[in-house]
Amino acid sequence: MKAIRRFTVRPVLPDPLRPLSDLARNLRWSWHPETRELFQAVDPEVRRTAQCDPVRLLGAVSAGRLAELARDEQFLHRLTEASQDLREYLDGPRWYQEQLELGAELPDAVAYFSPEFGVTAALPQYSGGLGILAGDHLKAASDLGVPLIGVGLLYRHGYFHQSLSRDGWQQEHYPVLDPNELPLTLLRETDGTPSRVVLALPGGRSLHAHIWQARVGRVPLLMLDSGVEENAPGEREVTDRLYGGGSEHRFLQEMLLGIGGVRAVRTYCRLTGHPEPEVFHTNEGHAGFLGLERIRELSGNGLDFDSALEAVRAGTVFTTHTPVPAGIDRFDRELVARHFGDDGELPGVCAERILQLGTEAFPGGEPGLFNMAVMGLRLAQRANGVSTLHGAVSREMFAGLWPDFDPAEVPVTSVTNGVHAPTWVAPEVFRLRDRYGGTGRRGSAAEVPDRELWELRQSLRGQLVTEVRERLYASWRARGAEPAELGWIDSVLDPDVLTIGFARRVPSYKRLTLMLRDRERLTELLLHPDRPVQIVVAGKAHPADDGGKRLVRELVRFSDDPRVRHRIVFLPDYGMAMAQKLYPGCDVWLNNPLRPLEACGTSGMKAALNGCLNLSVLDGWWDEWFEPDFGWAIPTADGLALDEDRRDDLEAAALYELIEDRVAPRFYDRSSEGLPERWIEMVRRTLGTLGPKVLADRMVREYVERLYAPAAHARHALDPGAARRLAGWKTRVRAAWPRVAVDHVEAMASTVADGSAELGATLLLRVRVALGVLEPDDVEVQAVAGRVDAADGISDAQLFPLKPAGGQDLEGRWLYEGPLVLDRTGPYGYTVRVLPAHPLLATGAELGLVALPAEAAGDGAGVLLR
Repeated sequence: MKAIRRFTVRPVLPDPLRPLSDLARNLRWSWHPETRELFQAVDPEVRRTAQCDPVRLLGAVSAGRLAELARDEQFLHRLTEASQDLREYLDGPRWYQEQLELGAELPDAVAYFSPEFGVTAALPQYSGGLGILAGDHLKAASDLGVPLIGVGLLYRHGYFHQSLSRDGWQQEHYPVLDPNELPLTLLRETDGTPSRVVLALPGGRSLHAHIWQARVGRVPLLMLDSGVEENAPGEREVTDRLYGGGSEHRFLQEMLLGIGGVRAVRTYCRLTGHPEPEVFHTNEGHAGFLGLERIRELSGNGLDFDSALEAVRAGTVFTTHTPVPAGIDRFDRELVARHFGDDGELPGVCAERILQLGTEAFPGGEPGLFNMAVMGLRLAQRANGVSTLHGAVSREMFAGLWPDFDPAEVPVTSVTNGVHAPTWVAPEVFRLRDRYGGTGRRGSAAEVPDRELWELRQSLRGQLVTEVRERLYASWRARGAEPAELGWIDSVLDPDVLTIGFARRVPSYKRLTLMLRDRERLTELLLHPDRPVQIVVAGKAHPADDGGKRLVRELVRFSDDPRVRHRIVFLPDYGMAMAQKLYPGCDVWLNNPLRPLEACGTSGMKAALNGCLNLSVLDGWWDEWFEPDFGWAIPTADGLALDEDRRDDLEAAALYELIEDRVAPRFYDRSSEGLPERWIEMVRRTLGTLGPKVLADRMVREYVERLYAPAAHARHALDPGAARRLAGWKTRVRAAWPRVAVDHVEAMASTVADGSAELGATLLLRVRVALGVLEPDDVEVQAVAGRVDAADGISDAQLFPLKPAGGQDLEGRWLYEGPLVLDRTGPYGYTVRVLPAHPLLATGAELGLVALPAEAAGDGAGVLLR
């Protein structure tokens, strides 16, 4: 019999146990072992069925057990300690507050917008790396005391649960999530009514959303929920699924996230007294509409569009996570115009100006589409990729927005991702490191004896084997197998065999099935009589990606083969709970994307923090921090003009060779004491040297120091008057730029003859430039010098500023002079250019304007010295 209405009955905790509610509702428990252990003691039997969620646990514990705990002095003592520890964590000064005490100028608050957040498996609002990164960002910000406000959507069905059909085809199941059963609190007005945001839709319709709040340590995470009674059925489903529905459905999700998200932040700050954000961080283009809402706010306070745009840009940071144009959301311009016209949202903001922000106005762009990443870049003065290599790829990808600049000067920097160690490191790893000179979560591996380090690795591998067998049994039962068929699962994997892990989303570029290119070769590796290998694989394909589903089925069918099924397994429904078992238990973490299509790839970081060695293509973070001490680099053929199949064949062969000739022998090479000493040393170096680099607190500190603080400073400088002046200056410069030119360049040096010069010589450059109606204060004149290639293109360029040397000549040109020091040998060249200059510009490339000598307007270097 089916209920006609569903609601949640909350438990009434005895007074001595009231602190349990606060501990359960703050997601710090998800990375705080002592709090998790306290909840495990509440009722171990119920704990197993509550899926590690304290809120569900407290709702399932019997009144008798609660009464028993209320009389348990030992439990109450532990509860008091945990509650006090949480209060100290929430209220005490941390790194950010220490920086303020030292005089650092930092923002009062930062709003961090993301379409998904992977904080804990108990709050399933993530699909993959973007969400996990966002969750780790919040947790690290909390640990550091950064005054962050997270903003996202609450998806009533979350992402999907994955199972397999009997023949290995992926099947999707969408859970129904009741916010009242999650670790969330509804934001309410002072009169007790639910707070809400409202968006205007075409045709006089409205989109209403409630604001749910999760506490991520010190950080509030606001999540907008359209599943409210005031909405029509169509609008109620806007936040039904993560990355579900068609184009308009996705568009409404992004409107609600960006525009509604800003309104939710304003509501939260009004009700709680939290400082208003000075910096807005857009984590990928999905949240880009937040800039439009802030323009609307400022326009309502008397600023024109251009002035409001400058103020918004100054305080905005945009992070791109995709290395390919296909990964960017793009919408039909007519859809955008319909929702932002007179009958839609953002009244008072010109719809045509909005459309211009997302226009692909560059060679190869599609003028009929509205590009969310392009809008994000135009609405943010500071932008970054998520690894050094990805920063370079992003500069190439978006170079069309800054014509006449080399990609290296496109204003997109990089902050390499990091991972939150307390979330991803096994407690056993922390305990061992702490015993040998460690300090809290930053213990040292240097003093750990070889035998103890190896015993730890063996123990974690054994735990993984147990976990895999349990999950594999459940998977086969779900596929329709009977218990009598599954006795073989008891011998799946061997706790003494080299274990390789591979788990991630399944887009084609991540190449789930590269390991299957030569199945006989792989089988030989799995069944090697002396040095066998076993592989644990997991991953989800997007529900609409049949190609990805075929890859999953191909892998599953291979792993179903009775010859190898004890050595290779596919585990369905990859998520945070599974990942936290996989990373510690594997010896090697495999990553083999098509280079350079992996923006960062943080799964290998999480594995490394547990002493797992990486075996990866030099892409993402591994390209940046690979050393032979930490693992192995898979050779790639990305520099060759090969078809995709040929490239996969070559790289798969390189992978097999690495495993057979270098990885497996090192693992099985044992000393007289039975220890793989060289392997253990690699584990030790991974933990001690690589580990500190991949931490999320390093990442968040970089964001604070390199992006948030400069953005807050720039926003402070742009009061309404300054914003108007900057907007007016840009308008004037853009109008005058066609008349800016480099008319004449000459170099004077007695040491230069016949096109050559000695190292250390100095050229005195004299340049005459036409500025039209502009003044020297409006521009910067530079010499750009460096080595040149066969086509005279300058690489590894250095900039030499040139200074005005007198007024205008009779022809209205200005004279600039300056020295150019020849500090490199070999083919060398220089050119001269003019850029707009203003104290409030982040870079000289910001306006995308540059004037070059006529002879250097192409790719030439200007003057050459050899």
